[in-house]
Amino acid sequence: MKGQAPKGSVKKFRMPTSQNLVPIRVDFEVEGQRFKDSFTWNPSDNDSEIVKFAKVTARDLKLSSAYEKAITSSIQSQVDYFRSFQGQDMYTGERIVPIKLDLRINHTLIRDQFLWDLNNFESDPEEFAKTLCADLGVHDPEVGPAIAFAIREQLYEIAVQNVASARESRLSKKGRRGGEHTPLSKASSTGLDLVKSFGHRSSVIRKRKEWDVYEPIVDLLSSEEVDALEAKEERNAR
Repeated sequence: MKGQAPKGSVKKFRMPTSQNLVPIRVDFEVEGQRFKDSFTWNPSDNDSEIVKFAKVTARDLKLSSAYEKAITSSIQSQVDYFRSFQGQDMYTGERIVPIKLDLRINHTLIRDQFLWDLNNFESDPEEFAKTLCADLGVHDPEVGPAIAFAIREQLYEIAVQNVASARESRLSKKGRRGGEHTPLSKASSTGLDLVKSFGHRSSVIRKRKEWDVYEPIVDLLSSEEVDALEAKEERNAR
């Protein structure tokens, strides 16, 4: 079956999605002002594109050259880190993993959980996010991209953990079977519970009859609630 592999097999490192994109978070303080942004980046792009992106971003937002340098440095370091895993094997013994959402985008608060197949390299977080927003009646255009980014970020973390597991397996003198590996994430036990409920053939795009188990929650916050949350987030960031 396309995108599937036998239990315990290995793959060359890449994101378990149709597009091999790196989730990038830029968060720094320059000249007393904090800059935050998140987006995806194609690691195959020439590094000169990073410089161009930083220059255009600084120009469009009327930021100083100090911001341009900081943006370039942040993106470059994260892309280089991703590239450092190229050519390394990714252990795929645990194929079905839970993805959890706990996000606030503008006035929309969304919490959800669902399963993701690490061996399905045709999966599309952006298309899934679009479908989820339509199913939940979410109309804010910024919510979908934020959901897709959160999915990609968690998949990236799991992929990196898988590489570490593969390294550990190779270094072990006796060797270990797939089931003897340590869990790949803190949410592994939750993932196993969900797998028992839905089986390994569960689709990432869920059916409405499954909502009572997954229990997606969407709340629309008032301006006062948003202000209070933003003030709290600002205090925690200090």
